[in-house]
Amino acid sequence: MRRLPALLLILPISVALAACSASAAPGWTYAPAASAAPAASGAASGAPSSAAPSAAASVAPSPAASVAPSSSAAESAAASGGTGTTLTVTAPVGAAGTGFDPTTLEAKANTAFTIHFDNQDPQPHNVQVKGPSGEVALGGDTAFFTGPGTRDYQVPALAAGSYTYYCVVHPGVMTGTLTVK
Repeated sequence: MRRLPALLLILPISVALAACSASAAPGWTYAPAASAAPAASGAASGAPSSAAPSAAASVAPSPAASVAPSSSAAESAAASGGTGTTLTVTAPVGAAGTGFDPTTLEAKANTAFTIHFDNQDPQPHNVQVKGPSGEVALGGDTAFFTGPGTRDYQVPALAAGSYTYYCVVHPGVMTGTLTVK
């Protein structure tokens, strides 16, 4: 009779140790709950394409601007009328370990602009901006989302200075510097 309680104690411990030491990766990852209705991003969503943009795609900022790694500040005139600037930030596949592309951006002081975020990674990411006086309130759907997909964030006019942009889910790796002059 004394062996039964000891056996009942050893059995759950053995199962827990076996589960913790298994070499297989867990069959789950953290992902946010899907939103009821996705917000319009102003750009076509879906899998990234290497094809040239079509005439229909020219009404939105092109995510192709982020492909060239040499452009530290991928700036382009906004296609909706050329009144604003659009900066493109990409989360390439594996971004949780490698970070954003590019990691530096520049914007004009006291002028509103748009950050076009191209999440090519099948992991949840987003972009948030923080300045000397705290978080910057961005317009648009700022919730993190699983890629591939895009979001446009409207950034209010900022004073000259250095700002940080980062992913709320991976702030230690996915970070960059926004210089406003």
